[in-house]
Amino acid sequence: MWRLGPGWRVCSSAVLGGGIGPRDWILNAQVPGGYPRLDPDRHLAEIAAAEQLTGPGAGLMTAADVTAYTVAADGGVTATATCGLGVRGWAAAPAEGMPGPPRPGTVNIVVTLPMPLSDAALVNAVATATEAKVQALVEAGLDCSGTPTDAVCVAAPSPGPAPAEPFAGPRSRWGARLARAVHAAVLEGALRQS
Repeated sequence: MWRLGPGWRVCSSAVLGGGIGPRDWILNAQVPGGYPRLDPDRHLAEIAAAEQLTGPGAGLMTAADVTAYTVAADGGVTATATCGLGVRGWAAAPAEGMPGPPRPGTVNIVVTLPMPLSDAALVNAVATATEAKVQALVEAGLDCSGTPTDAVCVAAPSPGPAPAEPFAGPRSRWGARLARAVHAAVLEGALRQS
């Protein structure tokens, strides 16, 4: 759980609070494998209320053990990852059925930066985090780009009077730091499962 407070923006693919907007908190909730509910956004809102989280937030879910997270930092950027790699594959894979309930999976990544990012840079930061995740998985010897349910949240302070950082690609100042932090966190989590 991240209690950001006011003054933060998040770009996220989360089930609850996805998109770009102000967020006061981020929650990464553990759910059982074969998660049966069809209303994950409502379920996450219930969990947030039970934790006394108020205001807008982002909620992620995983069947992976959320207490087995990994953290890495680089130049003011912090990345936290939960790496459940029981169900993995390549993003562009042939369609095929999956017999039985799915095994625990999901690589969830939450990144915090100390600098405001423009909308375009927030979106680019999510792409950079995803690229770094894939690099780490391949370096860990896993033949995959992730799992079918991976999610990313990138949090940065809301822009003020000064202009926000316009870039967050892997060769930009803040994107490079983000990439290294995500890579290190995911690589450690992936190697723990190997």
